[in-house]
Amino acid sequence: MQKHRYCHFLLISCFCFSALALSWSHNKQFDQALNYEGSSDLVNLEYHMGPVLASPIKLYVIWYGHWNPTHQATIRDFLYSLSSSSSYPSVADWWRTVRLYTDQTGSNITGSIVLSGEFYDSKYSHGGYLSRLAIQSVIGTAVNAYPRALPLNPHNGLYLVLTSPDVQVQDFCRAVCGFHYFTFPNIVGVTVPYAWVGHSGTQCPGVCSYPFAWPKYSGKPPPSTNGGNNIMRAPNGDAGADGMISVIAHELAEVSSNPLVNAWYAGDDPTAPTEIADLCMGVYGTGGGGGYVGKVYRDSWGSGYNVNGVKGRKFLVQWVWNPVTKRCFGPNAAY
Repeated sequence: MQKHRYCHFLLISCFCFSALALSWSHNKQFDQALNYEGSSDLVNLEYHMGPVLASPIKLYVIWYGHWNPTHQATIRDFLYSLSSSSSYPSVADWWRTVRLYTDQTGSNITGSIVLSGEFYDSKYSHGGYLSRLAIQSVIGTAVNAYPRALPLNPHNGLYLVLTSPDVQVQDFCRAVCGFHYFTFPNIVGVTVPYAWVGHSGTQCPGVCSYPFAWPKYSGKPPPSTNGGNNIMRAPNGDAGADGMISVIAHELAEVSSNPLVNAWYAGDDPTAPTEIADLCMGVYGTGGGGGYVGKVYRDSWGSGYNVNGVKGRKFLVQWVWNPVTKRCFGPNAAY
């Protein structure tokens, strides 16, 4: 398989609003594979005394735009899988690495993530194009809607805004696939952590749904053997939805370990931190790095996955940084 390299940077909006973003570099891609899975020699991940999400999380999902129910079901089952038992290696097993992070009291990130409410913004309340700041306005609409508003929960609420394939978001595809931050009281009413992820299916699957789609900007054809296309098949049948799963996992891991942007991150600049999932971008299995996803499982259809979920679901999610072993890790690791 050809190689694809990812990196991350911070985007600052014209509203002086910064969001920690999952973004993609369009240079230095397709280099030789590096068998590193992260490196303790290059990483200085530190705790900056801020809170982590240690209380049981009540997750509220906002479906913005026109959604395919099949794609919603795939994403919903992944969210259910975070705190549900499934065969090893499971999504919940993957989350156990995230749980290793603690706050200054020694409390670990919670293992309880409960889908506690959904809001369907099918009328595009803020239009078909959203700025980064407008994501907060979408949350504000959902918690003030009549008669079925989402609860405004400043105690243990986490809000996840998901935009449909036809919705354009500032810098989506060009620079970001998702981001997390916290809301401003003048927009939402209180400060709560949130994340946004976009469905890239019709806009940029090769950017935000790799390795289930091929980046058009690579300058090289997809990998093949015997003239066939070797692009990894999506385990739930849709590159856009399956690609969202890994970005959602990425953002949930980081918003839980750095919800107010003052907890766990690497780097000297707090306005541009490298977080626990950034450190393992593009690594899904043993040997991953430099664009090679690593050793993952394949089902009878050739679909790639590395964790199991509820209802027999299979998902491919990137690894995260293990603060104990100081390397990227996932439950599908080959010992």
